[in-house]
Amino acid sequence: MVLRTYLVEDNPVIRENLIDTLAELANVKTVGAAGSEGEGCRWLTRNGDKWDLAIVDLFLKEGNGLGVLASCMDRRPQQKVVVLSNYATPEMRSRCMALKADAVFDKSNEIDALLDYCVLHASGTARH
Repeated sequence: MVLRTYLVEDNPVIRENLIDTLAELANVKTVGAAGSEGEGCRWLTRNGDKWDLAIVDLFLKEGNGLGVLASCMDRRPQQKVVVLSNYATPEMRSRCMALKADAVFDKSNEIDALLDYCVLHASGTARH
């Protein structure tokens, strides 16, 4: 199964590298991307049947990833929202989990864990 993924990341270099890496190593098809909270919230809520996974950065060009998480709280059970940030402190992880994030990954040292997470969900063997 291909995991239809939407990215909310404002850095174009990181966004493009992530798209390529996820497609190559984790059976992920990126269905869209946003660089701001508003754009990400609008797309994710208006296209609820077109994505399986959202990957959200916390610090964005406009707004922040916490707002994106809040907008996804009423998603379908099989849809996953994860945070990928350089600011994955214990306190921030706790705040993200309170907003129903399924996982939080640190950009600097947990990319492999994100890839493993994507592979697991793409294979359909993940717990929902």
